[in-house]
Amino acid sequence: MPTQILILGAGVIGLTSAYVLAQAGHRVTVLDRGPTGGESTWAGAGILSPLLPWDYGPAVNDLALRGSRLWPDWAGQLHRQSGIDPEYLPSGMLASGLTDAAATQQWCGLHGWAATRPPAHIANLLGRDEQALWLPEVGQMRNPRLAQALAGGLQNMSVTILANQPLVELLTNKDRVSGVRTAQGIIEADFYILAAGAWSQSLLGARAAGLQITPVRGQILLFQAEPGLLPCIVYKQGHYLVPRADGHILAGSTLEQVGFDKRTTETAGQELLAFARGILPVLDESRIVRHWAGLRPGSPENIPTIARHPELANLYANTGHFRYGVTMAPASAEILAAMISGSPCPIDPSPYRWPGASEQLDKVQTPA
Repeated sequence: MPTQILILGAGVIGLTSAYVLAQAGHRVTVLDRGPTGGESTWAGAGILSPLLPWDYGPAVNDLALRGSRLWPDWAGQLHRQSGIDPEYLPSGMLASGLTDAAATQQWCGLHGWAATRPPAHIANLLGRDEQALWLPEVGQMRNPRLAQALAGGLQNMSVTILANQPLVELLTNKDRVSGVRTAQGIIEADFYILAAGAWSQSLLGARAAGLQITPVRGQILLFQAEPGLLPCIVYKQGHYLVPRADGHILAGSTLEQVGFDKRTTETAGQELLAFARGILPVLDESRIVRHWAGLRPGSPENIPTIARHPELANLYANTGHFRYGVTMAPASAEILAAMISGSPCPIDPSPYRWPGASEQLDKVQTPA
């Protein structure tokens, strides 16, 4: 008999979780307080890599590297299933402003990240920078279209998505979740997946059990330029430019601890504008299409929680991916599905255990 699973959150993590679980034969419903993919998934730039992988430990890089290598096939499959192109583009990334390019290149070789000195046509973007590195395998996804493609693919797999239905209360009975209450009524399932991004900790309230997820605001500017003006992603000293196939260029991003405040600021706008025009002066003549902000699910050391709740036997989390939710999403969904089925995980799940848990529970109880 198929297992009924309710996923709380319809961002890229919740949608990819639904995708893998539905493929495994489960009956899946996705519930979200707002529109599908309407929060950090919509707001992000879609770079399929940690901005600088050598700044992170194995817990981040293992998940990100596997996710980035799964995305090309996933993108093609989603396009075929939904008819919507998520615009996967293997654009490569030029990293500038490094302190020791030779040592960094050696690190990349030892850890599975392709890195070379930039070819001439790429190096010329930044003038003379002897410490720049070229990461040719870094790709990108167009986030809003990715969310649409995932939703379309899930619809064709008979997954129910309940958007714009805020969760009012998480109902529990002893050591299990018994249902969730919304304004439209109570929804019951065998298993529940917490994938609510920046809202995950607050949604659990007193049941958070040490989960540490905080909103971190990021602001982005969008320019309209000529297609092909910028041939690759450019990273320099905390900021980046991301070119889309149709000529749009994103300039991001900020890291701001301001709670659940999604307002944009003039200060951040000017900071991003100066960065963008400093890298690509021709953007001085390009129209700014939009300035927006989103809330990332911040977590200690950027390490997500993909684990069973230490007290509620049928509640799992797949949340806290901070800046790299899109990058990590396919691999995170694989781990989650393996935990629920009791099958081997594709990578070691122990770094993603519930904060404070002594060990990850890899077996599940039969639904009551």
